[in-house]
Amino acid sequence: MTMSNPASARAASVFGRDFLASIVVFLVALPLCMGISIASGLPPTTGIITGIIGGIVVATISGQPMQVSGPAAGLTVLVYMLVQEHGAAMLGTIVLFAGLIQMLAGYLKLGQWFRAVSPAVIHGMLAGIGVLIFASQFHVMFDGKPIGSGVQNLIGIPNAFLDAIRSGDGRQTAGLVGLLTIVTIAGWSAYSPKSMKLMPAPLVGVIVAVIAAKFLGLESIKFVDVPSNIWEWSLQMYPTPAKLMSIFDPGMIVGAVSIAFIASAETLLCATAVDQMHTGPRTKYDKELFAQGVGNSICGVLGVLPMTGVIIRSSANVAAGAQTRWSAILHGVWLLLLVAFFPTVLKLIPLSALAAVLVYTGYKLAYPKILPTLRSFGWAEVGIYVVTVVTIVLTNLLDGVLVGLGLSLLKLVYAFSHLEITTQDGPDNRVDMHLKGSATLVRLPMLASALEGLKPGAQVHVHIEDLDYIDHACIDLLSNWDRQHGLSGGSLSIEWDALKNKYQQRSGNAVERAAAKESAAGAPGANAVA
Repeated sequence: MTMSNPASARAASVFGRDFLASIVVFLVALPLCMGISIASGLPPTTGIITGIIGGIVVATISGQPMQVSGPAAGLTVLVYMLVQEHGAAMLGTIVLFAGLIQMLAGYLKLGQWFRAVSPAVIHGMLAGIGVLIFASQFHVMFDGKPIGSGVQNLIGIPNAFLDAIRSGDGRQTAGLVGLLTIVTIAGWSAYSPKSMKLMPAPLVGVIVAVIAAKFLGLESIKFVDVPSNIWEWSLQMYPTPAKLMSIFDPGMIVGAVSIAFIASAETLLCATAVDQMHTGPRTKYDKELFAQGVGNSICGVLGVLPMTGVIIRSSANVAAGAQTRWSAILHGVWLLLLVAFFPTVLKLIPLSALAAVLVYTGYKLAYPKILPTLRSFGWAEVGIYVVTVVTIVLTNLLDGVLVGLGLSLLKLVYAFSHLEITTQDGPDNRVDMHLKGSATLVRLPMLASALEGLKPGAQVHVHIEDLDYIDHACIDLLSNWDRQHGLSGGSLSIEWDALKNKYQQRSGNAVERAAAKESAAGAPGANAVA
């Protein structure tokens, strides 16, 4: 009996920490779930339902116990585009098939491959999303609507601001409420007492806005509209057999693949970042990918927002002292209880306050703080980042990501085909040849030309310290040339064992090495997804 007391005490202590952490995560998630829903062009309850599924379902079977899943700012632009193109009624079908794709990818153990996306592309994608969120939600913060494309929203910001000031009506009041929310968020983040840091800044900003609207009698502004039955939306928007058949439309297929790819990349990069925050169990990437697929499949059936692993809620979970997956599960329970029994509380929230939360989030995503890190890995990384951001803002999210991936692939091809050969004549008929880069079949003619250009009878010393990779064809070339050169009275000095080791140790996993080298820029997503 006495032996069980310490174990029971430890279990109670662990659950107590998880319970407190779940409250913090719930408070962080609530305004973000609603704000992301509205930014996606859907009712606020759709994001809350996604948060509930991410907590109660996905957290139960996830491959990273500390990670919290829910609607993400990183998918906002894509979802908004799909809703505008295909209608809200078709979103469930797209998300359902995206979830099935993720489940298949997890079953096929493709989780690690989603991590091989260049950090420059991921950061560029998130920055581009940040710009688009900032531009669109600035208009909503003044109780307006987004004008159109990202560029149109950006150009229209000055006019939206000036029109609201000139009108002096509810739009101006809504803008002041939004400004108050942003100032509160920034001030709380910077100056709140250390003992109060666990109180999330977005929630504090929304609470201040609610109090201001209530006590100042601000009836001219818009407030959150929440149905009495949170499942009303799902009962109307679930995928019917007719909707399911429409998945063969090319636009629907592209939408499902896009959500699956972007959600998977964000989730697994977020999981990598979470691994760095705690000393508990490491992420099982294929299991996490499958769990996300299960969650998105359920979200699709209910016709609500897709989900990813989200870094802000996950980092809040770890910082609040979470010990097991129970904290993430319980946060979903609290969301469910709130909308089931206290939906009228949500109706007190000014719409401009939630838009302000997204404006601030968009600014944080768009701010190019990653540039110095990318620069340390070369100007090519910076170029990929900038081109990805600009393409997303000028066209759309999918085109921007595809352009970024294309540039990363070209950079990878260049890295595997780039070889520098320098020769230096020395005394006593000595020639030093330095190889730098990758000696592959593509560069074999270049290497052969350099060898054939050496004078007969030379004492050739080949230096391979800066050689990253050599394939079997180039080794054969050096070996054959050594025999032929010896017939002219010359010699070839090279560390054959070291050369063969470069081939044996590195051949067969070149793509993984390149991806690992790219990932050294950091864990993207650690700054990003709300």
